[in-house]
Amino acid sequence: MTEKSIHNPSGFDKFELHETLVRGIQAAGFIEPRPIQAATIPAGLMGRDVLGLAQTGTGKTAAFALPLLDRIVKENRQGPRGLVLAPTRELAAQIAEEMRTLSRFARVHIVTIFGGVSASNQIRSLRRKPDIIVGCPGRVLDLLRQGELHLDRIDTLVLDEADHMFDMGFLPDIRSIISALPSGRQNLLYSATMPAEIRKLADKLLKTPLVAELAHSAPAKTVDHALILVGERRKRDLLKHVLARPDCESAIVFTRTKHRARRLAEQLSKAGHRAVSIQGNLSQAQRDRAMKGFRSRQFDVLVATDIVARGIDVNDVSHVINFDVPSTPEAYTHRIGRTGRSEREGMACTFVTGADYGWMRATERMIGSPIQRLLVEGFEADPEEPKRPKGSRGPQRGRRGGPQGNGQQGNGQQAAGSRPSRPRRRGQQANEQQSAGHSGVGQRQHRRRR
Repeated sequence: MTEKSIHNPSGFDKFELHETLVRGIQAAGFIEPRPIQAATIPAGLMGRDVLGLAQTGTGKTAAFALPLLDRIVKENRQGPRGLVLAPTRELAAQIAEEMRTLSRFARVHIVTIFGGVSASNQIRSLRRKPDIIVGCPGRVLDLLRQGELHLDRIDTLVLDEADHMFDMGFLPDIRSIISALPSGRQNLLYSATMPAEIRKLADKLLKTPLVAELAHSAPAKTVDHALILVGERRKRDLLKHVLARPDCESAIVFTRTKHRARRLAEQLSKAGHRAVSIQGNLSQAQRDRAMKGFRSRQFDVLVATDIVARGIDVNDVSHVINFDVPSTPEAYTHRIGRTGRSEREGMACTFVTGADYGWMRATERMIGSPIQRLLVEGFEADPEEPKRPKGSRGPQRGRRGGPQGNGQQGNGQQAAGSRPSRPRRRGQQANEQQSAGHSGVGQRQHRRRR
């Protein structure tokens, strides 16, 4: 009598993926498909073009990786067969790593192609005819023009974070790369937002696509987020105050400029924090070491520009702190999406000065709800903080992000020490009140993480 193999059923079984990928999914700890995966994987497996609109951190990588890997495993053909374009080196490396994790029991060769490092090793890897290339548009186009990269066998093109690639000026490079690809390929385009230029590209690139759109303008419900009103000259002291909180286990601090990120990380290190920076002036090896150190908890604080605002997945980031407000309202949701990932809880706070009032209003309009204001004792806003225009609406009671609980002030601000409101979770009493007995921001109750 033969023994039957033990199979642990999961929500991914319905996709009928190759058995080696099923093992990879189980080893990765995936149990149920996330919404973007459930919506797009079936169409991807059928060979249809896909337009997926969803925030970063929603599981988009597996959504396009699994159909691509399944086709490669089931059809033994010479590569390269899949081309994945991403806006940053860090995101390209992360995509390749997740694809290797999912295909760990299959024989799939994946290489990364991006600038900032010598091209010689990448050229040697390409000569071994990998199955999948994950890269940034600039280096991919360079090697294509040098004749070191051949795309005539590509049957699947993936554009990940397409809107961010447009923001970084990659759209002409992408169009040049697309012109070198076979016409009968499958196209998968994923984006958090859909600006006009990306809409034009999608209309031209995609043929009768499946369109899957998740709510992508509002921050994740697992993130408590707030605006802290502060004077410009007190921002660094306020940052140290927030980082000293016992619930601040690890933090990503966003700045507007490369110089400020480097200087702030140095200042925090001198103050005793285990801090490191990532910004565009660093070599790829330096950026890799910084990310590896932050992931391994060698560093507790990562100070960065917006190059890590999208797609970078680090487990258990407890806080995102916008030392400088983002350049656009859309960038706000991308930044704070670095915490509260995969249904974990997180805290995001933005330091707001008198010059940032216009950004506040635009961001609240975009996400469709007010963001709670906090005042931290000793770090009050500048006296010249502009007053709210007459007749404008402030945060409303009873809506997420608006003032609730004790210790409220009549000007739509919440006293320091109160937590931003969040939907009641199972096991919490409906009449539970917020504590006003602490000074500071982001007081976190220690909950069991899911």
